[in-house]
Amino acid sequence: MVVAIVIGTWAELIKTFPVMLELDKRKIPWVFIHTGQHNLGDVSVLGIKKPDIVLTEPPQKGVTTKFFAKLKKATFWSTLMIPRIMLALRKIKNLRYVLYHGDTMSTCSAAIAASKLLNPFKKYKNAHLEAGLRSESLFEPFPEEISRHISDKLSDILFAVSDRSEQNLKNSILHFGKIYNVGNTIVDSTILALRIAEKNNIKTPIKKYALVTIHRDENIRYKWRLERIVDILLKIPIKTYFPLHDNTKKKLMDYGLYKKLKKAKNIKILKHKNYIEFIAWLKNCSLLVTDGGSIQEESLVFKKPCILLRKKTERQEGLETGLNFLTDLDINKTEEFIKLVLNPKYKIPSFKNPYGEFGVSKKVVDVLERCLK
Repeated sequence: MVVAIVIGTWAELIKTFPVMLELDKRKIPWVFIHTGQHNLGDVSVLGIKKPDIVLTEPPQKGVTTKFFAKLKKATFWSTLMIPRIMLALRKIKNLRYVLYHGDTMSTCSAAIAASKLLNPFKKYKNAHLEAGLRSESLFEPFPEEISRHISDKLSDILFAVSDRSEQNLKNSILHFGKIYNVGNTIVDSTILALRIAEKNNIKTPIKKYALVTIHRDENIRYKWRLERIVDILLKIPIKTYFPLHDNTKKKLMDYGLYKKLKKAKNIKILKHKNYIEFIAWLKNCSLLVTDGGSIQEESLVFKKPCILLRKKTERQEGLETGLNFLTDLDINKTEEFIKLVLNPKYKIPSFKNPYGEFGVSKKVVDVLERCLK
């Protein structure tokens, strides 16, 4: 048996590398296909091999994406990626599984390329890691929600991350894949990354601080939304560290907001951090402010209050724990949430992680082995 793993972005790799390590542990051969959507940098820090196949030239080092929120270019690229993935898969002998993760352009392309729709006589099964997430709005976030629907409908195996995502899949129209509720591999990723960070003795601020990440297309595309986010950040009453994605920095500069942040006494702009460094900073922060996706799940692992600068979230499980707060980009509401969690009397709610405990990647590989029998 050979497993092909299609990866486009760093976020996909972060959530998939524990599965790669588990495959290595069991001596199951796997082929690493990189679409080139992101520059993955030095993957050896995660303990995995370099990509076996690279389908397009990745962006230069330090540039986080090819597209800079250019939707037409991204759509054209992902369409061209489908036949390239198909060709790569056809060259792999004894292929039994094609595995892809999440909701990116690369995910959607891989799901289509490996589907029965284009390969009616295929002998392998295609599997979607992190299936069943839903924001219930096709445009929040966009285009990720559309990618999720397509990937779920075209997959033979659906790895649901929670009870809610499992139910979402059962409720969906025209899904044909078999559902396995295994939990979320991000739990493994976060704990493994923290172990590496501690081994490398990564330094973080000693005093109480907030950590910020902003990169969502629907936030940085529109000036009014980015202006509102900047206003929110300026009101955070503790030292705030903001590692910048390159596309976010570009938009801040385009809209004349970058200097405003640079001059703010409470905000320190940092270079974009690698995952190991970022996890160390997340582990030690007092507050997370973000519009990200996976980071909502990572915040639950460390039990960090997470303020979501979004109107919708596909990760409803976090809201149900009482530790993630959806702001609807309302400045007053956001300010109230921040005051609440920074109050010395505030207590972290007690909850069981809805995404499971360490060992999710083991469950994933267990399913792959079991489905062959």
